[in-house]
Amino acid sequence: MSEPPSCRSCSESLSGQTVIRVAEEPLCVRCHQRRHANTCQVCEQLIGHDEKELVHQDRFFHENCFRCCSCNRSLAAEPFTQQGGALLCSSCYCSRFSSRCAACSQSVQPGSRMLEYDGAAWHEDCFLCSGCRKPIGAEAFVPDAGRFYCLACYEQQVAPRCSHCRKALTKGGLTYRGEVWHRDCFLCCGCGCALAGQTFTSQGERPYCVRCFSSLYAKKCAACNTPITGFGDGKYVSFEERQWHQPCFKCSRCSVSLVGSGFFPDRDQILCADCNSDD
Repeated sequence: MSEPPSCRSCSESLSGQTVIRVAEEPLCVRCHQRRHANTCQVCEQLIGHDEKELVHQDRFFHENCFRCCSCNRSLAAEPFTQQGGALLCSSCYCSRFSSRCAACSQSVQPGSRMLEYDGAAWHEDCFLCSGCRKPIGAEAFVPDAGRFYCLACYEQQVAPRCSHCRKALTKGGLTYRGEVWHRDCFLCCGCGCALAGQTFTSQGERPYCVRCFSSLYAKKCAACNTPITGFGDGKYVSFEERQWHQPCFKCSRCSVSLVGSGFFPDRDQILCADCNSDD
């Protein structure tokens, strides 16, 4: 009959004692505790060989010590979250740290499907189109005055209408005299060219490109007979029923500029003081 084993650490006979083998080496309970047992993170006591041990992020716990730091509920068989080193059950974490759904005001559970926009959060099923009341999910949407619309509802119910074609204007438009237009619909009333991105003017409520306005409505310079449009270097001089571009406002005889100087009208001509005195 073989002799009972001895503790490999202290050499004490293990006859009649609990034998704990580590790497096939027999140890008594006392030596196993001293050499191999882990310390519980909560109570700071050794975790015995006959106690259930739980491990989380290289930290060790008695099963009974592994609890929510807020409500003291056991986390051994519960989902939990770590916040700043503290362990929290899902309920406590949600009540203290989770976002609140902007629609139903309930907590958004960690790991659940949610949507975030402009600093607010929604349960996926709570983020609804304000028009058709269907979940928007991952589809495109348009915010408007604190509401959210799927593209179809926005175009049908909310989007401004182009003043020309009366179709919904969802992007890339322009505003003229309080009305909105598609860029491709904002056209010269004379030649029909697109006015977006170029200089234009109006006659009454009707927009015109510079060329059409000049040919249709602009006054003609009394000297060069070309339109005075007011665009670019558009300063001009007006006297009685006649107008001149500033560079064209010159003495009819000597061509000296009369801008800012006295002048004398002589039938169809305008004269400087010197030329007028020669007469």
